Amino acid sequence: MSDPPALSRRRLLGAAGSLGLAGAFGAGATGTALAADGQGVVPVNWPALGSYSGADAAGTRVTAVLAGSARYLIGPWYAATYTHYLPDGHIDLRGTDERAVRLPAMAAVAATTALVTDVYDPRTLSAANATVRTRNLIRTLAARHLANNPDPGTRWGGGWQTALWAYYTALAGWLFWDRLDTTAQGHLVAMLVWEADRLTTGDGVHLIGTGGDQLYMTRRDGTVVTPGDSKAEEDNWSAAALSLAAAMMPCHPHTARWTRRNIELLLAAAARPADLTSGTRINGIRPASWLQGTNIADDGTLENHARLHPLYMVAFDQSLYQGFVFGLANRAAPRAALHNIDRTYAALVDKPFPLPGGGTSPIYRADSAEIHYPEGNDWGTHFPFYFGNFDLLVSLTGQDRGISPSAAVWERRHNEAQLSLMARFPDGRTYGAAGENTYYGREHRVGVMAGQTYLTLFLARNETGDLLRWR
Repeated sequence: MSDPPALSRRRLLGAAGSLGLAGAFGAGATGTALAADGQGVVPVNWPALGSYSGADAAGTRVTAVLAGSARYLIGPWYAATYTHYLPDGHIDLRGTDERAVRLPAMAAVAATTALVTDVYDPRTLSAANATVRTRNLIRTLAARHLANNPDPGTRWGGGWQTALWAYYTALAGWLFWDRLDTTAQGHLVAMLVWEADRLTTGDGVHLIGTGGDQLYMTRRDGTVVTPGDSKAEEDNWSAAALSLAAAMMPCHPHTARWTRRNIELLLAAAARPADLTSGTRINGIRPASWLQGTNIADDGTLENHARLHPLYMVAFDQSLYQGFVFGLANRAAPRAALHNIDRTYAALVDKPFPLPGGGTSPIYRADSAEIHYPEGNDWGTHFPFYFGNFDLLVSLTGQDRGISPSAAVWERRHNEAQLSLMARFPDGRTYGAAGENTYYGREHRVGVMAGQTYLTLFLARNETGDLLRWR
């Protein structure tokens, strides 16, 4: 199987035209297009977005993380996990659960980002072979979604976390749009539309429909619905699928519904008690009248896994990624994605918590890459990139004003610690002992964060100027 030459997005190219992509997709002078699936997908117009060298200090660090992680995931991990094709030509996902679906979807985001931005490191696997493997992941994941697959034994979708899996798969597919056939493109559209439409059935209390999962840990009247379990992460990963659907398909008949529900979920994710009486209006919504509960404290902290949990505080990275999602479509992201991020970041940097041996410390330990977990961490011991990733997003979006040290200072500390972890291994991975990070998708989590943060950098530090916009 032959592959198109690798396209460099770090350096401005007019390659889309030379490869005939404009003709294939009916692109006009502006670079917009209707995809071959006929569903109104507008491919990323890379030449119009300019270029990013990745040569600044933060960019050099994130480039190294992405290059190593993508090389590991599409190289050794893929080779050990997928050993043969099934009779229908797809790889065997070996299940329909999080391990079987989310992990390859995260790997696909890391690999596509590295390949289309010229960050990919081919020292152990050529870019052509990496492209074939990445395409296999994308087309198989989309084909197995229940919107495209009638087999109950192999289909996935419609679950608690599946909007996130669909977001990762569709994001990878959008980045790789010119390398997918019309069947895979159609499957991606059907998958993302199905999951996004499901999320628009909810209301001001429930995520989907009028029952089941709720938007808030604590109701407006003070009733704690899910003790020790903030709904912030679920709300903002669901919002991610809606944001991508709206960005990819701006003229779809459901885009207005996706756009409104995206804003609602972003506001719910970061809702704090003070918002319940605030007179402000954000993206046309008054939180005081729409919100029916809260997920974070007024000081910006939140609880998950029955503890004050810093790892879930930095999970607001998913909200900040909306900057690059809409930026790739040359559009402004909703300002709701920034709601209360500054308060959560201030709680990481400035708020003192008791230390076991006496005294106090903020979550970010002074002059150190170490993290203070005030009530312990049930996920392991080493998470520098989780924090370095969030630091950089906060810095790029200006959500650290008045906070000292600045997010840029913390990014360097945390991401240098991340690179030290990676330096232990020749294949690009981050983790060794199981106790360092007990999540079975730990390498994939690093990869998908690195991919999305690199894309944010691409837009924020572009040669044409800062392309991250908020409205």
